[in-house]
Amino acid sequence: MDDGTSQRSSEAEAVARKARFGTLPEPVRLEDTVEERAAGTPDPARTAYNQDEWLVRYCL
Repeated sequence: MDDGTSQRSSEAEAVARKARFGTLPEPVRLEDTVEERAAGTPDPARTAYNQDEWLVRYCL
């Protein structure tokens, strides 16, 4: 290989490297990295228990 061929190949490699790695990707916003969803649907039967009702029903 002579100097001209090796210089052209290194220039071609530099151009290819610049095309592939020349710019950084756009930064990702923090809002785009978090997904908020409810874990499950609310169950009204689960929260309907009343402690005072038990006392009135069985102790009085």
